[in-house]
Amino acid sequence: MKILLIHARSFEYEAREKAVDSAEELSEGNRTGRAENALVAFVTVEKGDSSDPGIAEKAAQEIRDVYTRVGASEVVLYPYAHLSDNLAEPGEALPLLKSIEELLKAQGASVKRAPFGWYKRFTVECYGHPLSELSRTIRPGEKARRGFEDFAVMLPDGRVVGVEELPSGLPEDFVALLEAEVFKRRREGGEPSYLEYCRKFGFEWEPMSDLGHMRYGPEATIIVEVVAEYAWRVARSLGIPVYKVRGTNTFNLEHKPVLQHAQLYGDRLYQLEVDDKKLILRYAACHQQFAMIKDWDISYRNLPLGMLEIADSYRLEQPGELLLCFRLRKFTMPDLHIFCKDLREAMELSFKVHEKIYEEIRKLGRDYVSIYNLTRSFLEANKEYVKRLVEAEGKPVLLHFVPEGKYYWVLNVEYNIIDELGRPREIGTFQIDVGNAERFDITYVDENGQRKHPVIIHTALIGSIERYIFAVLDTAAKKAKAGGLPSLPVWLSPVQVRVIPFTKEFLAEADRLADMLEAEGFRVDVDDRDESISKRIRDAEVKWIPYVVVIGKREAETGRLSVRVRGEGQLEMDLRELLSRLKRDTEGYPLVSSRLPRYLSLRPRYR
Repeated sequence: MKILLIHARSFEYEAREKAVDSAEELSEGNRTGRAENALVAFVTVEKGDSSDPGIAEKAAQEIRDVYTRVGASEVVLYPYAHLSDNLAEPGEALPLLKSIEELLKAQGASVKRAPFGWYKRFTVECYGHPLSELSRTIRPGEKARRGFEDFAVMLPDGRVVGVEELPSGLPEDFVALLEAEVFKRRREGGEPSYLEYCRKFGFEWEPMSDLGHMRYGPEATIIVEVVAEYAWRVARSLGIPVYKVRGTNTFNLEHKPVLQHAQLYGDRLYQLEVDDKKLILRYAACHQQFAMIKDWDISYRNLPLGMLEIADSYRLEQPGELLLCFRLRKFTMPDLHIFCKDLREAMELSFKVHEKIYEEIRKLGRDYVSIYNLTRSFLEANKEYVKRLVEAEGKPVLLHFVPEGKYYWVLNVEYNIIDELGRPREIGTFQIDVGNAERFDITYVDENGQRKHPVIIHTALIGSIERYIFAVLDTAAKKAKAGGLPSLPVWLSPVQVRVIPFTKEFLAEADRLADMLEAEGFRVDVDDRDESISKRIRDAEVKWIPYVVVIGKREAETGRLSVRVRGEGQLEMDLRELLSRLKRDTEGYPLVSSRLPRYLSLRPRYR
């Protein structure tokens, strides 16, 4: 059996006339077909193929492997008689094609099959990346590939076992990772709850832009600004010099290092032409930071050093994969690159990066399950290093073996939470890059006066801004699913304290309290609307405001505050106690001032 695999941006066909007398009957469903982001499998069944009872399974496995690797949305099985002159009879070929179709569907793939035995018109637009044109030959009697040889699992004690030899009792979140990444089983569960929370705070798609581009309302903007400031604080907490920089989003493919780096990402890059120049929108902050630091005069005494930009980043994700706050075409990356003298220093510093990434997700009450992408030779040469990383996690990790020499990194760690619907979602990352310093001509002067290329750690310690927010909102969704009250961390809440005067008579007292809280750096507003107390309290609860203070006659006279604390109920405290709680809740996090008018009566209603 011969198979030609084309990853097509678009593909369409139309059956015209019979090629053999035993051609399949046509119907409205198969006479014509169209697909986008499809893996088109042109299949030629040869004489003797049916003598191997497992040949359809082998073919389905080969097609499925490529389908998942390229991220296609569906498979088109296309009978094709032109890959061999040793054609099987129709009675042998058609049942095999049908078997391949059924096997792929059973594995969760979306499949269309063109009719057998017809001359057909077709058009195909190939993506043009390295995996977009592949061929396979499957011979009867040939031993089937096991299918999982690219994966293994390292247990916390350092043992490496195959995915088919795993012990029982694995953590539930790790099993979810295995099912998605290795066995390609999809978990379906309807619309995730966090999308409702996105709308609550003003995270939305922008309908007047390209797909995958978001807009951020006033409250969402506060959340984004607080997370961005926090990402800078987390980067500095590594204890090395970190330089904050800014740069452009567009880079010219005429420059060789830009072109070489761009080729690594293939069809996921945004490209445009301006003034006869071919430009790309940057995938992350790599281009700008590398273009900048190559002009710095660096000594070994300066290393390690970090560069960070809160960078607009662009990735041309497939339309069917876009997900608000998670998979976007334009997002914001607190992209940190750490320049180290050599691989040994980078590996040693990576323990601190690894620890910090885990520390941050655990502050949200979550934990990661990890994928280590690496070559077999790197694992063999550095098994104790990898074991130390796994020991720090205290749980199994999935090892994914990549081809030797294909990537600029020797290790790429992906940190996943398991979301409300049981699906892995990558948030944090780090890579050890041994190729880009040479590509971009980044050098430092070593102890002997020799110019050397540094090794670079790429990391987003808390993930992209939007994915970190996704993790926060998904945490709230999981809490609600377990019967709890969903909430934001106090440090991240757009409004941390709402003051409600019982009547207009107490508005001045409400303002005085708001002034004192704002002077301490907290975000406060005053609900001065002509609404009932119960409605105003209810509206504050809908917005998840962590502290709601009602000011009436008793509070004005005694200084004792009636405070509704989210998740705790009604408490009585004075200003000192309220400030103490707020400072405890926000300790270690940035205090960013409010961007909202203090009075709710001045704000427009959002449809």
